Amino acid sequence: MGSKWIAKSRNSTTLITMAAEQESRARLTAKGTRTRARIVDAALELVRTQGVADATLEQIKKTARVSSSQLYHYFVDKDEIIQAVIERQIELVIATQEHAGLGTPEGLQTWGDTLVAHARKVSGVGGHPLGHLVGQLAESDQDARERLAEAFRQWTSALVDALRDLQAGGYLRAGVEPENLARTMLATLQGGFLVSQVERDATFLETALDTMFALALNEPHAAKHRKAPRPSGSRARRG
Repeated sequence: MGSKWIAKSRNSTTLITMAAEQESRARLTAKGTRTRARIVDAALELVRTQGVADATLEQIKKTARVSSSQLYHYFVDKDEIIQAVIERQIELVIATQEHAGLGTPEGLQTWGDTLVAHARKVSGVGGHPLGHLVGQLAESDQDARERLAEAFRQWTSALVDALRDLQAGGYLRAGVEPENLARTMLATLQGGFLVSQVERDATFLETALDTMFALALNEPHAAKHRKAPRPSGSRARRG
């Protein structure tokens, strides 16, 4: 009972902190909003390419083209910047999903193609952006872990909403529950990105997503995702 209460308390604290930050941003001027966003985007790119530990405040200032006084006007310290990076990353993730329009099989395919194209473009390096942050922060920063957990909950919720539209349109197989499918999608996606990162080959992610879509969708939409097996790029090169 005590551990459950602590978990709920921590989740509530995370949500309260996020709400306070959103209220604070709402009071920013248009110029202030742009400056803050520039700092966050600079930090996000440095974290993606160098990692959290090696993304220094000096580098963030230089990349964002801001002074120390400007940076500390918007953020107390680097930890607060990293929290903003997590929030920005989930915004980008959900925006990509919404742009594809997962409420139709075509939108689902577009979303999958976008994810695979990203993995292929970088040869799997870094894995999925949110998964990349989890690997660096989940075991060393409790606040960041809780923020990342909330980010995944937001992502799951957005997926469930989209999958309910698929279900309402009659596209999902009988018995497939949107809530369970959303969790399966996230687990499959993260696993696919992880193996693609190790192998430097996006074929693993592509195969995982196609297989999942084929199992979830009604015919004839499922048939479009059943592709003939092919050797991965990395394995082919070894031969």
